[in-house]
Amino acid sequence: MVPTEVRARAAALREEIERHNYAYYVLDAPTIPDAEYDRLFQELQAIETAYPELVTPDSPTQRVGGQALDAFPKVRHAVPMLSIRTETDTSEAGARAFDARVRKELGLTDADPPVEYHAELKFDGLAINLRYEAGVLVLAATRGDGETGEVVTQNVRTVRAVPLRLRTAHPPAVLEVRGEVYMRRDDFERYNARQRAAGKPTLVNPRNGAAGSIRQLDPKVAAQRPLSFFAYGLGEVRGWPGAPETHSAALDALVGFGVPVCAERRVCHGADELVAFHAEIAARRDRLPFDIDGVVYKVNRFDLQRALGFVTREPRWAVAHKYPAQEQLTVVEAIDVQVGRTGILTPVARLAPVFVGGVTVTNATLHNQDEIDRKDVRVGDTVIVRRAGDVIPEIVGVVRERRPRPEPPRFDILQHYPTCPECGSHVVRLEGEAAVRCTGGLYCPAQRKQALLHFASRRAMDIEGLGDKLVDQLVDRGLVQTPADLYRLDQAALAGLERMADKSAANLRAAIEASKSTTLARFIFALGIRNVGEATAKDLARHFGSLDALIAATEADLMAVRDVGPIVAQSIVQFFREPHNLDVVRKLRDAGVHWPEDAGVQQSAGILAGKTLVLTGTLPTLTRENAKAMIEAAGGKVAGSVSKKTDYVVAGSEAGSKLAKAQALGVPILDEAGLMALLASAGK
Repeated sequence: MVPTEVRARAAALREEIERHNYAYYVLDAPTIPDAEYDRLFQELQAIETAYPELVTPDSPTQRVGGQALDAFPKVRHAVPMLSIRTETDTSEAGARAFDARVRKELGLTDADPPVEYHAELKFDGLAINLRYEAGVLVLAATRGDGETGEVVTQNVRTVRAVPLRLRTAHPPAVLEVRGEVYMRRDDFERYNARQRAAGKPTLVNPRNGAAGSIRQLDPKVAAQRPLSFFAYGLGEVRGWPGAPETHSAALDALVGFGVPVCAERRVCHGADELVAFHAEIAARRDRLPFDIDGVVYKVNRFDLQRALGFVTREPRWAVAHKYPAQEQLTVVEAIDVQVGRTGILTPVARLAPVFVGGVTVTNATLHNQDEIDRKDVRVGDTVIVRRAGDVIPEIVGVVRERRPRPEPPRFDILQHYPTCPECGSHVVRLEGEAAVRCTGGLYCPAQRKQALLHFASRRAMDIEGLGDKLVDQLVDRGLVQTPADLYRLDQAALAGLERMADKSAANLRAAIEASKSTTLARFIFALGIRNVGEATAKDLARHFGSLDALIAATEADLMAVRDVGPIVAQSIVQFFREPHNLDVVRKLRDAGVHWPEDAGVQQSAGILAGKTLVLTGTLPTLTRENAKAMIEAAGGKVAGSVSKKTDYVVAGSEAGSKLAKAQALGVPILDEAGLMALLASAGK
């Protein structure tokens, strides 16, 4: 039985982490430091490890954060661009802990020799995948959400460090080079000096300068920016006779092909040499010509990397070891708020400009009222600001002996902002919550834009082409106030928007029209009900069968649904108690949005009711999504990792570490035929 407070904390962490993921990966406007993000992520991981039943498919731990921008064509990565685990213990213990984990996973004892690693720098720029075919650069793409990235080939071609053709007479048939586009500090300063002299806008910092340049729609703008590139790994590789067997040899080969690779790298043996590398780079960090926020350790041999495998979103064979955050003193000049998609008013400290870790800092998030009270931050205070690798730093604490006299009053969000600064609606703080929220719902402009983006997202109503810039225009011009208004848009109105021609408008109209035919689960998820993610929406749709039944459900009715507790039930009831929400639902139905409905399954039914299955490898005929849908239709749950609580593992070809773990734990293993036989027995 999961304690109510633990379930609530997990839900709150998922919501906050996804909000930060969107700000960082999509908007390039981080709202918290890396250190704080890592703390939140590790707290959620710890909760889900202790209570595996809390793991949901839409949890940030189950995916690589982030998504591709609609402004660029998209491409699916042949090999996913996964992120790596962050070790935030900045002492030598961080390196030793990684080595201990690797040795344990490989089954090594103290008598076995040290593991060979490759140690390199963790650059502060934008991850890029370069695809070479027959030695010629044919495609460049951003990481995106790890599975799908943005095609930025023309912009990357302007980066002089990136070779357009590999320098070899016998290139691999396909070679994907992964690396970082970054901006050197001296290039950054020279560029900003020229901009200031010309009276033009300057760049905020080298990281955003690199990311923003690559994401410019006009390649001519990117060409004016002084960008550099370092390779740090490989993606898909085909047709490379005698391909390297170690990571270090692969990087050496890239150097031979004319691809830039940072010279600050080393093959290390065992934990002691990792510790030495970390300390050496730390001593020279400020003298490096570019920004880094840590170093990266990778098991050097590719066969050992394959043996170690992955933990859902991260390789077991690599880790990013951070450095201590850099700190400076500055003064809080004001505190105001930003209103988020869910109506949360996030307090932001406006700071006297201060240079921290290569960045001029003017803002710092204060998270919520509890954080303000805990640190006792007041306007006029001198504060310690820490930059932990991101644009928005954190306030570590207040230097109270420097507080002005008489003392400034304590800052209270409800007193300073009794109404929402965006829409004028009342602001409330619900019992048991740290967040202060606007009650404007779908009527609040700040919430409206993000609610529309969520509504149109791929796993919700899947309206392709409706990205953030279009939503900004639709809302700012008063064309759309609620999701229902999307279905009233005509082609003429869309064609009149910036960057929209007749063909683009027609394509968007077609996507909007196609979205009218959906599923109940997608529609529930699209409504953006607080605490209701994709998995919960599926459970609700399966249980109730119709939207009217869900709307009429009491909290007790809702808690009969799998994985729905009192917090989620309360959120759903409160959502449908709001007349304006019901009005939007009615208008959506009137506009023709529809889905199949049935009587629902009021009690868990099916041969797999209460069973947890894990899918691994490639099945002969079923896709992963089809297999998952069939399992869920039979009442089962599909998890991302194997544990003692797993009932079955369905294994296809090239099954990896999950199969090995299932065998070690004695979990029953099925092939596709076995799964189909099990599912067929449901009707007998």
